[in-house]
Amino acid sequence: MKMYYSTDYNSPLGEMRIVSDGESLSGIWFLNQKNFLSSIEGELMENGDLTIFEKVINWLDAYFDGKNPEIDFELNPEGTEFRKKVWAILSEIPYGETMTYGEIASMISPTMSAQAVGGAVGANPISIVIPCHRVLGKNGQLTGYAAGVDKKIELLNLEKIIFKNNE
Repeated sequence: MKMYYSTDYNSPLGEMRIVSDGESLSGIWFLNQKNFLSSIEGELMENGDLTIFEKVINWLDAYFDGKNPEIDFELNPEGTEFRKKVWAILSEIPYGETMTYGEIASMISPTMSAQAVGGAVGANPISIVIPCHRVLGKNGQLTGYAAGVDKKIELLNLEKIIFKNNE
């Protein structure tokens, strides 16, 4: 059985859990969000002393301070190849910008459904760092977020305010 390690992070939007396989980032979730820890198959042990946690916490601190920090740690989200393909696209959405589920679907295949993309986006195990909050519904509609639409709005507001100030 695979071993995972966790530590908690107190963000301005609520308590979060950070999970690592010991070397790379495997997950970040708000404690109350849907799918919390569902993608982690293995034993979970608390250990906040890992170097990866220090890097992720520094990244989150900078992000919540309104900066657009570089990711200087390895990401290792567990999921199907399709989900990983969607998460890779999410990772390319620039800070302060958004895409729709339909736009992501069309990048994968002309016949791909926005709903299939939505399922993969909703299963993203690395909140904020893999920016699923930057995905909107058709015509820019605000749609669901596993941690709650209120948190999605806060994250988008944080980025849009900072993004506009940096132009």
